[in-house]
Amino acid sequence: MAISSSVNIMNTSIETHIPLLIIGAGPGGYETALLAAHRGMEVVLIEKGPVGGTCLNEGCIPTKAFCRHAQLLDELREAETLGIGGLQYSFDFQAVLKRKEQIIGQLRQGVEGLLQHKLIRFVSGDARFRDEHTVQVGEHTFTADHIVIATGSVPQILPIPGNDLPGVISSAEILNLKQVPEHLCIIGAGVIGLEFASIFNSFGSRVTVLEYCREILPRFDTDLAKRLKQSLTKRGIDIQTQAQVSKIERTEAGKLSVCYLKKDKELYAESDYVLMAVGRRPNTGSLNLDDIGIQYSKKGIEVNGNMQTNLPHIYAIGDINGGYMLAHAATFQGIRALNHIQGLTDSLRLDVVPAAVFTRPEAATVGLTEEACKAQEIPYQTHKSFFRSNGKAVCLQETDGFCKLLSHKETGRLLGGHLFGPHASDLIQELTALIQQDKTIADLRSTIHAHPTLGEVLLEAAKE
Repeated sequence: MAISSSVNIMNTSIETHIPLLIIGAGPGGYETALLAAHRGMEVVLIEKGPVGGTCLNEGCIPTKAFCRHAQLLDELREAETLGIGGLQYSFDFQAVLKRKEQIIGQLRQGVEGLLQHKLIRFVSGDARFRDEHTVQVGEHTFTADHIVIATGSVPQILPIPGNDLPGVISSAEILNLKQVPEHLCIIGAGVIGLEFASIFNSFGSRVTVLEYCREILPRFDTDLAKRLKQSLTKRGIDIQTQAQVSKIERTEAGKLSVCYLKKDKELYAESDYVLMAVGRRPNTGSLNLDDIGIQYSKKGIEVNGNMQTNLPHIYAIGDINGGYMLAHAATFQGIRALNHIQGLTDSLRLDVVPAAVFTRPEAATVGLTEEACKAQEIPYQTHKSFFRSNGKAVCLQETDGFCKLLSHKETGRLLGGHLFGPHASDLIQELTALIQQDKTIADLRSTIHAHPTLGEVLLEAAKE
């Protein structure tokens, strides 16, 4: 099943008026369309690429498929330390690529099936504003009472000489390499850069990571970032922080040479490929925002708490507004926008957004960091526990990591949670729910946790 511009829409250039028009069929856009249709609202959903957006097609999902293969390879290598003996295996990267495409295809087909709703009209093509209420897509013109912009983001490219050389690739292109590089250089030690560093290290590449900031994961809690750096370095990943990349050149041997400054010394990192992982920028594309007067900057379209732009009937959700560049944030921002359109109130806490890094071990965070508490002069306490004392982690032979909780020193209210260790991306959900509901460290302490589970690391941290 493939959605095309002919689905649920007349093949005509006659102007059509609808209650809600959504530009972009990533998680924010298609989830909002589905919810609106479920509530009985007619929707036109516009997308120039495949449904699912970056997350499904060239981001979260294919990367996690790679992560799974990397994990299996690591576990096979570690099996000998468990007394199982040497296991014979071969690594077929082409099989990895094939499975990645199968997963994307399966999930994309599922989304396409959901969008076959009588109240959803899907249009394939580039959207462009003609005026504040009118959007042009090829031969089709739509006027809408309300418009939601959900066009996501695109990879940022460092403006340096050599950034266009063959072999300098984006996070989308690295997912389609035909073979594992012998040596991979990654510029940027944020979430994307570190995930690919961990993956390709497991796949057998020598990996060098160059980061401009003092620490990796600049927006994460410093304790967590330091421990993750130590762990990745121990695995053999060369991480250079405070490294200012100045240019990329091609050597006589055909390698790429990345020049960077560190402590006023010019250094070079040679590799087969260079991954640009220096963040993403809002995809304003050809929307023609200037002509209709929507306020935006390099950071994204400006919105209020209801996701409204300066034109009250136009909303912007997800990466395009430059807030939390996370698929799940886009989905819930879409819920808030739709609720506002329909005059409904909600209890969503759009400031409580969990984030995870799918390295090995994983890292995850929600709420305030210790640095943020200090900056905001919030009196706080820290509570820590370690996976090395957790029975399930010992059985899994995954004891590297810790749990760090932050609570208000006077009220005990949970302010933030930071996890580094096995299944951190799953464990962070409990802390997200507690912070969302303004629960205290005592509430966590009085909650029975199953034994033996990794979740007990949260309970241990909460103990007096």
